[in-house]
Amino acid sequence: MHIFITGIAGFLGSNLADYYLNKGFKVSGCDNLVGGDLENVSKEVVFYKGNCEDLNFMTQSTKNNVDVVCHAAAYAHEGLSSISPTLICNNNVTGSVSVFTAAIRNKVKRIVYCSSMARYGNIKIPFAEDDNLKPVDPYGVSKVAAENILKILCATHDVEYNIAVPHNIIGPKQKYDDPFRNVVSIMVNLMLQNRQPIIYGDGEQKRCFSDIDDCIFCLDKLLFDNKIKSQIINIGPDEEFITINDLFGIISNKLKFNEKPRYYSDRPNEVKHATCSAEKARKLLKYSTKVSLDQSVDKVIDYIKKKGPKKFRYNYTLEIENEKTPKTWKEKLF
Repeated sequence: MHIFITGIAGFLGSNLADYYLNKGFKVSGCDNLVGGDLENVSKEVVFYKGNCEDLNFMTQSTKNNVDVVCHAAAYAHEGLSSISPTLICNNNVTGSVSVFTAAIRNKVKRIVYCSSMARYGNIKIPFAEDDNLKPVDPYGVSKVAAENILKILCATHDVEYNIAVPHNIIGPKQKYDDPFRNVVSIMVNLMLQNRQPIIYGDGEQKRCFSDIDDCIFCLDKLLFDNKIKSQIINIGPDEEFITINDLFGIISNKLKFNEKPRYYSDRPNEVKHATCSAEKARKLLKYSTKVSLDQSVDKVIDYIKKKGPKKFRYNYTLEIENEKTPKTWKEKLF
């Protein structure tokens, strides 16, 4: 079996690649190495460096008897999308459509698209897959657009698909020097440098965090279970809801960090409470949470300690700079 993974040098893509290599699959994939790291990619992977937006590149990369494509690549920067919408939408819409088109050209059996809980927007929690979608930022809108295009293309060209909707995934290999995303990793990286973490708003935003291993369990079913087709499924826990303030408390206790966080104004369009129902995943995928939040945080801490704390890298251009642009980004405060 041959699986092709976009974003294979990133957090989700590289962990997924390792999982399938251990199962004896042929694994290939691509990454532009903006948000990924070549160190994450096993030497057993057939690796292609390039951008998903390039249709010719994607067609050439996926032409060698690929059975299944997992589109995990994304500039997963929901907050940044209201400040740099062109960057995010080019990646999430144009890039995704290019991946889907190349896969269909090369007659793959199935495409699995990793969407986002940003698809739901500011609606009643917990979010369920059949809710009326009301995304509130360009990131969420672009993810829904890619979902809809995938459905149309697969129906037109007789290709199987599934859509995964991950919660906030955490674990080893997550990029922790990115100031725009990954709150757990950002906090750990800052505290290990004896620097105060930054919290937006009052810190009472409510989230669930999902361990990478639990997500891979679900993705495996979506990728290769012949009975599961044309499904949109939330993957991740619907227990252990936690505020960002409480998350800070857990991490600071583990690291014996005695400083308080710094609070800054809310980021534009941030949803206050965002948690998903896992009922459909339990029913169709036989999902259950195996790794607790406490265990996941320990894994992140161990990984960053082993790699060493890093300075933050501002790899993305701020397309709109005005009074709505977070001061933390304009002044590079991380």
